[in-house]
Amino acid sequence: MTSKVEARLSLAKDLGRHLRAGHPWIFRRAIEKAPKDLPAGAIVDVVEGERFVARGYYDPHSAITVRILTREEGEVIDGAFFRRRVERALALRRELVHGTSGYRMVHGESDGLPGVVADRYGRFAVLKLYSAGLTPHRGLIVEALRDATRRSGPGGEKSFEPLAGVYGRDEVPHDEEDDASPAKGRVLWGEEPPELIGIDEYGLRLLVDVRRGQKTGTFLDQRENRRRVRELARGRSLVLNCFSYTGGFSVAAALGGARKVLSVDQDELALELAKKNFAENGLDPSSHEFLPEDVFHLLGRLKKEGRRFDLLVLDPPAFAKSQRAVEGALAGYAALNRAALAVLAPGGLLVTASCSARVSAEDFFDAVRDAALKARVELQLVEERRQPADHPVSPQFREGRYLKCLVYRRTA
Repeated sequence: MTSKVEARLSLAKDLGRHLRAGHPWIFRRAIEKAPKDLPAGAIVDVVEGERFVARGYYDPHSAITVRILTREEGEVIDGAFFRRRVERALALRRELVHGTSGYRMVHGESDGLPGVVADRYGRFAVLKLYSAGLTPHRGLIVEALRDATRRSGPGGEKSFEPLAGVYGRDEVPHDEEDDASPAKGRVLWGEEPPELIGIDEYGLRLLVDVRRGQKTGTFLDQRENRRRVRELARGRSLVLNCFSYTGGFSVAAALGGARKVLSVDQDELALELAKKNFAENGLDPSSHEFLPEDVFHLLGRLKKEGRRFDLLVLDPPAFAKSQRAVEGALAGYAALNRAALAVLAPGGLLVTASCSARVSAEDFFDAVRDAALKARVELQLVEERRQPADHPVSPQFREGRYLKCLVYRRTA
């Protein structure tokens, strides 16, 4: 199947340089005259005067009107195109991602497929499309995922074996990409996934609900940070994991040697799955606490009770889902970290994260700094961490550099 070019869209003056530099988005205001009745998914050429600039797909429902697929005028957008892009993405994973059966196969813009996210959980892939403009191309993307996994990885690793099925989660607007709310889904190819899929992360087992879970089932971008928390938990007595979801960081801490872990989340179903994850790893859930509470309320109560923790994890949902929300988000991060520092014991470690793409690393650092000042707590930044290799970042797409994870030690 070949998608012919259906329209030529003219850029407003002096915007072509931005696209030629590699950025994959064109906003509505950058198009001189938006065409009428052009359907979502139409392949369009973007021109500056008579000069070809790029080719992409059209989405009349989004502020991002065109997402760029290629800057090569002779490159046709067809099944072979999607296979090449998916195979290129998987080549990176085969080279750099090992020791896990859960990983991101395709990471949108940074893999040359804007708006396309595909995550692998064991024998199944979960596909999520962040633009209505991708809907007409969904079948080609599914075929590309299926075909590209027919050859195994190095040494025949099971994590790179052929897929048994591709499950699709409903499309959502791109501006909600960091939204963790569940989306409905259906089988796009192959077998129906089981209710829970078990994946392995360096010996840590996680049960994932790919049908109803957040994102595509869980937060694969925190995999290396969970591994680090497992190391940091060695010798720690009390660990508090806020916004724990299904307990990934909690299980990591317990496996690392923490005597007791408190997992806090308002989602009671997520906490039930967290208990199953403890049991899946040979850990007794009854030796730990699972609290269905608001994190801010809980932190205030723990402070009053005088409880202190020697390892504390903060992994909240994105606080800034639009540029207008950034100022409020920074205030929220500062307030959250301040409340957490009030229950962190001297010598304790704070692992604090932000997945808000619109909040820069510098601004997040400053928010924690302000929290420490107001809490009258002295901190040492001992480690800065980012997203793993299966969530690569294109230098031309800074928005893809979204995950920040800072490790602090309280000195006093």
